[in-house]
Amino acid sequence: MGEGGRRPDEGLSKSIAAAGVLHSPTGPIKTIWQVPEEVPIAILFNSAPYAVMMATPADLEDFGVGFSLTEGLVASADEITNLEIVPGDQGVEVRMWLRQPASAALASRRRNLAGPTGCGLCGIDSLAEAARTPPRVGDGLRVSAAQIHAALASLTPAQALGAATRAVHAAGWWTPADGLVALREDVGRHNAVDKITGRMLLEGKLPQSRAILQVSGRTSFELVQKALLAGIPMICAVSAPSSLAIDLAREAGITLCGFVRGESFNVYAHPERIT
Repeated sequence: MGEGGRRPDEGLSKSIAAAGVLHSPTGPIKTIWQVPEEVPIAILFNSAPYAVMMATPADLEDFGVGFSLTEGLVASADEITNLEIVPGDQGVEVRMWLRQPASAALASRRRNLAGPTGCGLCGIDSLAEAARTPPRVGDGLRVSAAQIHAALASLTPAQALGAATRAVHAAGWWTPADGLVALREDVGRHNAVDKITGRMLLEGKLPQSRAILQVSGRTSFELVQKALLAGIPMICAVSAPSSLAIDLAREAGITLCGFVRGESFNVYAHPERIT
């Protein structure tokens, strides 16, 4: 696996040209748009298929590692002994091999269903598993309202694929000390979060009690759950959370902010981190 930075083929914006017709007041005009790539990404552990996710084929090393973390299969990048990205005619395979005891724990899990871009919980076995709650996150972060606005303001200018296509989600990693550390984009919100947490895990920055996870869309239950497994204490989003996302954030000790736009935002859970 790569150490730090990005592999040469993974930092590129993934978009393709699509022909269409623009309907304007002056009449229809033939034109070309850039649209994001969306392909099946097969996740394999120890040569066995685990899940198929529809995703943007960029930063796939980050995606594989982050997916492994937010699925609860690994706690550190060292538990993945090898990772291969294998393009094919029908999609891309992300092949990973796990050390023990992670490999043994994998055998007790069953997940071999397709996950569309809007789904983060496909293929789990029970409602109890859907609501699994790891320990609460750390409490080392304190930020001002101005810093929360600064964090979200840094997100849009860094979205290269979003600027080209206006059709992808972004997840950013921001700290008071360093500002925007990294950003990942994907057609799926949960995929973007997996990619950014995977990058931070590969760089040895997880668990992290002093970072904000920035999300370009709404905050759903699975996004809060992913942040919880990564130990991230605060989520700030440009749109609203769901009721279950709020419940989990309150239980897990995560500060959850929504509608971070203009000069205001809403705080749905644990406002004590905001000074």
